[in-house]
Order: sequence, then structure tokens, then C-alpha cells
Amino acid sequence: MKNNQPTYQVYRGLQKPLVFKSFKGRYIYWGLGSILLALITAMLISSLINILAGMASMTVILATGLGTTAYYQQRGTKIIFKGTALIPNNLAFDRQARLGGQTITHEN
Repeated sequence: MKNNQPTYQVYRGLQKPLVFKSFKGRYIYWGLGSILLALITAMLISSLINILAGMASMTVILATGLGTTAYYQQRGTKIIFKGTALIPNNLAFDRQARLGGQTITHEN
């Protein structure tokens, strides 16, 4: 007896990051945020000043936001230190501080 239930393709790429118009993962939300900020700012400036100022502000904010998002996606948001790190030795004790300010003399 055959199983008459329909079969569906299963999406196997669940471990890959979500990609939309060259933006990956969380940078999609960064791009969306810059688009929304540009639109809201353009609406406010258009209603307060004039439509040309609103369009100019939208262009500047949109270009800056999407450019910054693309830059951070390419470079990454983690700070990579390129140099020599000197770690202070906090294990060394000051003998006077440890003994409550008393000085100890060694006699031979």
C-alpha cells in the first residue's frame, strides 16, 4: 500500500546566514534601520522646510547609513588589536602593604 501524503522539499541551508541584496544576517536590519531613518527624516524635513531639503537629507542619510552598514559588514564589528599586549603582573605583592605597613629587616 502506497502512502498518498504529499511530499515537500526541505530547505537544507538553515546554517547559512540570511542574505538580501548583498547584506548578510544582522546587517539586513542595520540597512533597514538606515532606510527607515532616512524616510522619516525626509518626511519631517519636507513638511518643516521644503521638499528639496527633505530629498537632499534623505539622500545623504541613506548613502551614509547604507555605506556604513556595508563597511561594517566587510570589516566586522569586532575590534582586532594589532600590536603587542603587555599584561601587568598583578601577582607581585608589596611586602609592607601585606604586613600592615611594618618593615621587616633580615639579620644574618
